[in-house]
Amino acid sequence: MTATTLFYIIIGIIIINFIVDKILDALNARHYNDILPKDLKDVYDDTEYKKSQNYKATKYKFGLITSTFSILLTLGFLLFDGFELIDNIARHYSENSIVIALIFFGIIMIGSDILTTPFSYYSTFVIEEKFGFNKTTAKTFFLDKIKSWLMMSVVGGGIISLIIWFYNITGSLFWLYAWALVAVFTLFMNMFYSKLIVPLFNKQTPLETGVLRDKISEYAQTVGFKLDKIFVIDGSKRSTKANAYFSGFGNEKRVTLYDTLINDLDDDEIVAVLAHEVGHYKKKHIIFNLVASILLTGLTLFILSLFISNPILSNALGVKTPSFHIGLIAFGMLYAPISEITSLIMNIISRKFEYQADDYAKNTYKAEPLITSLKKLSKNSLSNLTPHKAYVFMHYSHPTLLQRINNLRQ
Repeated sequence: MTATTLFYIIIGIIIINFIVDKILDALNARHYNDILPKDLKDVYDDTEYKKSQNYKATKYKFGLITSTFSILLTLGFLLFDGFELIDNIARHYSENSIVIALIFFGIIMIGSDILTTPFSYYSTFVIEEKFGFNKTTAKTFFLDKIKSWLMMSVVGGGIISLIIWFYNITGSLFWLYAWALVAVFTLFMNMFYSKLIVPLFNKQTPLETGVLRDKISEYAQTVGFKLDKIFVIDGSKRSTKANAYFSGFGNEKRVTLYDTLINDLDDDEIVAVLAHEVGHYKKKHIIFNLVASILLTGLTLFILSLFISNPILSNALGVKTPSFHIGLIAFGMLYAPISEITSLIMNIISRKFEYQADDYAKNTYKAEPLITSLKKLSKNSLSNLTPHKAYVFMHYSHPTLLQRINNLRQ
């Protein structure tokens, strides 16, 4: 296979993926105005439903603009040898392969972020603001950007540097060392993400003593789930949308509630949501997802090791001097179809897990408060209650609201 052939394969993958995504988006958009099923008619009144339809349509149209810009930028970069240009800039400052890669990825990542920032800003301060979701300020928005860049530089740069170092000293066996590195990092982040990363962006405070904490503790005791660390995060600093999540293992296990969740739901509903999350923990879903993620990473790195030394990868992107970092970019583009398949499989498994967690909450607590909480959360986020089946199959990690309600009422 020649570099030219590989180049056109990459172009084809990008275009086909874009077309499939846009077809699914269009199919989904055709259902925005569907009549709500009987069991969902109490989620919205007429005014609220029209607002949700308008929100979905606005997001859909804006998504068309952003995704079209993104694919045109990517294709332009490929057709006009953008990767060669940036690689030459990086090589102008150093001959060290690690330094060259860091400069290269730094320009790509930050440059891409700068180009897409106007879209992100418009989405936050125009669209989300218009529909009453946005609570962030311009200062917070740009501070988040700077913090993200710094984290990307330190963490991402460190990992890339080590992987290239492994490649330089071990050759094709680098994937084993890289896999071990990523596995340790993944485990570390699962354990300490809430303690180390979240405070950089949000304030977390222990849930104050009172009726809610007592109810949560009482439920946890009834199912033999030790839960001492319950935190509230200031999600309202950025948005009115609500969430809750578990993180960590052992002594680092904690539950985090968004303050918006506490404001939107009553105590019984919050406990029901937590019962669902406890179900994930008890059913070993968190362990499964962690192990699956690590195994998939290992598989990806192994396949990468089979091709990364072939100069055709770099040449396909128009870069004359073969290198690990250019080969990595080309491989990522070629691997996209496999990544889509693994994501689809993980979504199917995830939807199954959601049913199991709902069943656990129903059997150890109550179904009705979980149903009402799901309805409130859907209403408050103006969720799409009538998505197309193909879109759900390809993209949803959770069953639809109607599917979850039907399951909970069985």
